[in-house]
Amino acid sequence: MTKVLHQPLGGNKMPRFGGPATMMRLPLLPSAEGLDVCFVGVPLDIGTSNRAGARFGPRQIRAESCLIRPYNMATRAAPFDSLSIADIGDVAINTFDLKKSIGIVESAFDEILSHNVKVLTLGGDHTIDIPILRAFRKRYGPLGLVHVDAHADVNETMFGEKYAHGTPFRVAVEEGLLDGKRCVQIGLRATGYAADDFDWPRRQGFRVVQAEECWHKSLTPLMAEVRDQVKGGPVYLSFDIDGLDPSYAPGTGTPEIGGLTTPQALEIIRGCRGLDLVGGDLVEVAPPYDPTGNTALTGANLLFEMLCVLPGVVYRN
Repeated sequence: MTKVLHQPLGGNKMPRFGGPATMMRLPLLPSAEGLDVCFVGVPLDIGTSNRAGARFGPRQIRAESCLIRPYNMATRAAPFDSLSIADIGDVAINTFDLKKSIGIVESAFDEILSHNVKVLTLGGDHTIDIPILRAFRKRYGPLGLVHVDAHADVNETMFGEKYAHGTPFRVAVEEGLLDGKRCVQIGLRATGYAADDFDWPRRQGFRVVQAEECWHKSLTPLMAEVRDQVKGGPVYLSFDIDGLDPSYAPGTGTPEIGGLTTPQALEIIRGCRGLDLVGGDLVEVAPPYDPTGNTALTGANLLFEMLCVLPGVVYRN
């Protein structure tokens, strides 16, 4: 079957305030069949512990993504010249039942991954990584992880519940979804309940890079070390928008001061080039706290940067 290289709808063909409300105004397809990469939304926020609103994240990220052009001027990546890419819409979660929603998301990703496609997910709160990583584990085995976040998300429970946006990476370790020695968490900071909040992942083999280690410097050298640690197998990239300082991304549920800058976010994602990235996500964009749209716009651009470092992308001189 001939590969179809779908192209985003350009701003000179249709004004950017018009056209379809899909990721980068790409075609909306009913499934991932025939694609190399798909964008999918998971509009779930019933796992949040503070401010809800991330259910609106996928829609707003798509709306702001109309400003993104298909060629990366900095890295010269031209993903749409070599990969078949489209938006396949949202997973129809159960708005009232978190555990049922987790099962729905896992089943949806089982079906998506059956098409041998790379998946970039628009969240949604971080609870979605539990079912997503379960689906990826079935196909690829234990994954390496690059996780950008203000929080480690390794709580044993939250209000007695095992599944919440603060527990996904504890669940992932306990279920053997991750290869702990190939996992890195970047941007962790602020206050906690005990030192174990960051020490537990270290005991699992994770490298934990606290935000203070990132202040006032380029993260390009760090990412060279990260590549050496996580290479050698499939890698998943999970970016919680609250990894950024709230001056850059105020529209999120659990903001923490002293975070990463947007240039550092670009260095982290671009530093993943060359890894066997099988998928990634951008989570915790909460539009009700984002009156300018800048948080969703930043999220959309970071998803495009993830697309640009996937295997198979061509680079133009």
